[in-house]
Amino acid sequence: MPKIVSANLNGIRSAAKKGFFEWLQKESPDFVCVQELKAQAADMTEQFLTPPGYVGHFHYAQKKGYSGVGVYSKREPDAVRIGFGNTEFDDEGRYVECDYGDLTVISLYAPSGSSSDERQQAKFRFMEVFLPHLVELEKSGREIVICGDWNIAHKEIDLKNWKSNQKNSGFLPEERAWMTRIFDELKLVDVYRLLHPDTTGDAYTWWSNRGQAWANNVGWRIDYHVATQGIAGRAQSAAIYKEARFSDHAPLTVNYAG
Repeated sequence: MPKIVSANLNGIRSAAKKGFFEWLQKESPDFVCVQELKAQAADMTEQFLTPPGYVGHFHYAQKKGYSGVGVYSKREPDAVRIGFGNTEFDDEGRYVECDYGDLTVISLYAPSGSSSDERQQAKFRFMEVFLPHLVELEKSGREIVICGDWNIAHKEIDLKNWKSNQKNSGFLPEERAWMTRIFDELKLVDVYRLLHPDTTGDAYTWWSNRGQAWANNVGWRIDYHVATQGIAGRAQSAAIYKEARFSDHAPLTVNYAG
C-alpha cells in the first residue's frame, strides 16, 4: 500500500534542524514530495540527498535560497523529469516527475502571488502554461499523483477567514476557478477532499507566521494530493501531521491501497 507524503519544508536545512528527517524515518512512507528546499546542489548534505533507505531527485532554483522541490523514494525511479518544459518556471525549480512502474509521482511548488502584483502576474502565467501540461499528464493513461503546495485554497471551507481573503492572492476568483477546471474538466481528484468532503479546521496545511495564526488555527489548505481517478479511488486515509512543526506548513500523508 503506497504511502505518499507531501511536505513544504520552508527550507530543508531549517526543517532538518526541527526533526523532519527523524520523523521521515519513523513514518517510513514510500514516496515523499518536498517543496521549498531553499537550497542549491552545493548545500545538499548526504542526509538531504539520500536519507537512510531513500533515493532523492531534485529541481533547484537558479536563484539562491529560493524555491526548489524534490522526490524521495525507497527505490530508484524508472524515469525522472526535471521541470515541465517552461523556461520561466523551470528556472525557479518547481517540478520533479518520477515514474515507478505504472505510477508517476510529482512534486510541485506552484508560485505564490502574495508578495507583489508582479509575482501575482507570474502566478497567472504559471496557471496558463501549467494547465495544458496537466491535460497531457491526464491523457497519458498513467496513474499520477501530484503532491505539493499549489498556493491556492479552492473553496470557502479551505481557509479560516475566507470572507476577508476574497481579494487576496491564494483565494482570488480566477485562482479558484482554475482549480475547479482541474477537478471538473480534467477529472483529476482532490484526494483529501474525496476522503474528507466537509472537514474545515482540521484540513488546514499552512499558517502564516504573522500574529497568532498557528495558535488560533487561522489556516489555509493549500497543499494537495491531486491524482488521476484510478489511484485516487484507492486512497484509504489522509492525515495532516501537526504534532511537531517542521515549517509553516504541515505534512499531508495519504495511504493508497494496492
